[in-house]
Amino acid sequence: MKNVTVVKIGGSTLGSRDTTIEDVVTLQQQGESLVIVHGGGSTVTEWLKRQGVTTRFVHGERVTDLPALEVVTAVLAGLVNKEIVAAINCLGGQAVGISGVDGALIESKMKGKDMGYVGTVVKVNAALLEGLLRDGFVPVVSPLSLYSVDRPDEAPKIMNINGDHIAGDIAAALGATRLIFMTDVAGISDESGSVVSRLSANEAEALIGSGVISGGMIPKINACLRALNDDTITRIIDGRKSHALVKELESRDGGTTIYKD
Repeated sequence: MKNVTVVKIGGSTLGSRDTTIEDVVTLQQQGESLVIVHGGGSTVTEWLKRQGVTTRFVHGERVTDLPALEVVTAVLAGLVNKEIVAAINCLGGQAVGISGVDGALIESKMKGKDMGYVGTVVKVNAALLEGLLRDGFVPVVSPLSLYSVDRPDEAPKIMNINGDHIAGDIAAALGATRLIFMTDVAGISDESGSVVSRLSANEAEALIGSGVISGGMIPKINACLRALNDDTITRIIDGRKSHALVKELESRDGGTTIYKD
């Protein structure tokens, strides 16, 4: 696949005034090939609270026991995914909602017992995405994975997985031209709090090591590093800006670019 753009959108950038869905439809109608990977952590947390399930995070990732996994699966593959797909289709776009389980798109193994049923990507089977793209659809991917490696017989077959990681691995598997993270910040900030327009891979890793980059930004950086090659642009931008995605593809205004050393 050539000239594919992978876009990771978080729940924090999908507010009532957000223009991301409009931008997706506009870009698709202009002939762009897009793969959308979505989050939805805040919605999951809200539903977990309703079920009386406590949420705990480690390095920006949700610790997921079996009760939490059931809610995560229902909310991300169901409610959040289908709302995004419906919004795209209602505006005249063509989108299909899938999870990392469908077509064994994302195969995973357990990241660590301390994280519960949280996976790490072992393999991306990109044929399903390629077929949907060739047929003119925008695949909208929810962050679940098929627990296919070293799974005990009694364990669930589905695992939660960080959407940032999925975005990076999908971009790498497709040889994407762009990987764009739409966030609720202006970009990556340095020690002084100023947004850095460009960071090499080594510089980004150093900021993580020093603690300047922390929390939920770490998996985004790692995903960018995973996707980097000589032909891929990786970007972290402010998804709260009006028509940020269209402007990003037109002029790459603001945000932070992470590039290969």
